[in-house]
Amino acid sequence: MSEKLQKVLARAGHGSRREMEAWIAAGRVSVDGEIASLGDRVESDAKIRIDGRTVSIRSEEDVVCRVIAYHKPEGEICSRKDPEGRPTVFDRLPKTRDSRWVAVGRLDINTSGLLLFTSDGELANRLMHPSNEVEREYAVRTFGEVTDACIQRLRMGVTLEDGPANFDKVKAAGGEGMNKWWHVSLAEGRNREVRRLWESQEVQVSRLIRIRYGMIELPKALPRGGWIELPIEEVNYLRKTAGMDEETRTLLGTDKHSVARNKVRSAKIKRAVHKHKVATSKPKPSRQRT
Repeated sequence: MSEKLQKVLARAGHGSRREMEAWIAAGRVSVDGEIASLGDRVESDAKIRIDGRTVSIRSEEDVVCRVIAYHKPEGEICSRKDPEGRPTVFDRLPKTRDSRWVAVGRLDINTSGLLLFTSDGELANRLMHPSNEVEREYAVRTFGEVTDACIQRLRMGVTLEDGPANFDKVKAAGGEGMNKWWHVSLAEGRNREVRRLWESQEVQVSRLIRIRYGMIELPKALPRGGWIELPIEEVNYLRKTAGMDEETRTLLGTDKHSVARNKVRSAKIKRAVHKHKVATSKPKPSRQRT
């Protein structure tokens, strides 16, 4: 059965579906010797090339969905290559065979913390789609006076240059004087949204760390620049959140310590999947914007 070209390439880990669509539009992809066009469909035996190089395509049954959690340091960019020679988040990732890691969203150069990568471009594409509304949580250190009225405005909503925005939660997390720590969460990933929300209240963000994506938390023992592959329970939490079938295989070891540790995490993931389904099935109450 034929499938859309960009979906086939994304599933095989050559990039997100959006990236593949851009490559097709730019004339970088050919099918059976002919330059491909957006909307083309391909069969399983098609000969596909990107920039003249033959690439592998695999069926859903041949692809094992893998996800890694990476502790991004400040100073790294989320592009594969940088003309200025700056380090990128892809530099330290493990090598993969016949595919490559696709980032689930982005963090700006001055933001650190949890960044997910997957070998399944279709999973990345669905998780990044605004309709999924996966909650992100950040630890923020601010400099400036933060009043109760300011917090109320950030919760109720303010108008940014690209439309209204708000934090779903704002919780004080310590600090002294003008330097305070906060934990904030929101369910979208617009460019620099957390920083811009605080800046709308004339408050400067001096540190920004993503500490959670959905129910996937930044491991406390994971050093900056380090990565860890997620167990199948957490992979399937992400796949269910994205409306995809469960993965049944994993490349991780199955030693008894890993199994025991994953049982506890699995219970949390199952509750999170149920909570996500309930939340997305209910219509959202309208909020008063100020």
